Amino acid sequence: MNDVNESRNTARQDLPDPPVVEVVVEVPRGSFLKRGSSGTVDFVSPLPCPFNYGSVPDYLGLDGDLLDALVLGPRLPLGARIQVRTWGAVTMTDGGLIDDKLICADYCPDALQRRKVLQFFQFYAKCKGLLNMWRGQPGRNACEGWCDASQALARARPLYRKLQREPLDL
Repeated sequence: MNDVNESRNTARQDLPDPPVVEVVVEVPRGSFLKRGSSGTVDFVSPLPCPFNYGSVPDYLGLDGDLLDALVLGPRLPLGARIQVRTWGAVTMTDGGLIDDKLICADYCPDALQRRKVLQFFQFYAKCKGLLNMWRGQPGRNACEGWCDASQALARARPLYRKLQREPLDL
């Protein structure tokens, strides 16, 4: 048993540290209300969200909205801002546009957790397709699968905040 744990630890030490991002929680785990980054309610779900869901305020996704992120672990409060590691991403197509979802946690998700995340987004894509059709919004909806977090971050556009400058003493 120790040999297995040691080999896992050795393998993890060989991997680079995952990127760390700031995530703002818009949908706490267990919530039925899906909010957008502006805080407005997008829709009411018939099922509770199994993850904390939010966005990364420093990146704009290919769909024109802030880059989406989910945070595994216990329920976080609405509006919480946390620094967290990104262990991967799920690539979605929503209305024909790529809509990456960063998968974040304080720990590396195991194969079962990754499978559950993918199953959720496969179901979510079907539901979102029905909602888009009802709203008259065309375009394909699908879960395209898991990718490396760095791929999703590379597709996103960094948002640079203006630096506050102190007045010069003359």
